[in-house]
Amino acid sequence: MPTVLVVDDEMLIRWAVVESLTTAGFGVIEAGSASEALERLAGRRGSVAVALLDLRLPDSTDFGLMQRIRASDPACKVIFLTADGTPGILEAAVRAGAFHALAKPFDIQVLASLVRQAAAA
Repeated sequence: MPTVLVVDDEMLIRWAVVESLTTAGFGVIEAGSASEALERLAGRRGSVAVALLDLRLPDSTDFGLMQRIRASDPACKVIFLTADGTPGILEAAVRAGAFHALAKPFDIQVLASLVRQAAAA
């Protein structure tokens, strides 16, 4: 199964996503901030298939982290997770290059399905 990077500053959300994806058979790397995510990705080009990113992190807002990840590894697909589920935000994320965007709270089965789709794309 592919490796997924999970980046969310909300520890309980991150924990739930990591546990669910691990149970589903994915390899998972987790980070609580944009800077920690970039540290974890250093030297792993091509090994992380999908990055799940909180849209609002203390050290990164909007699409900055996605742009930095995609600059270092263009094959990595990004799915945004956001508490701001307005259609405009979700559509803007996809227009900016995300594979998909999900509003919190989300169904973990839907997320796992999207991760599989993104990894296969």
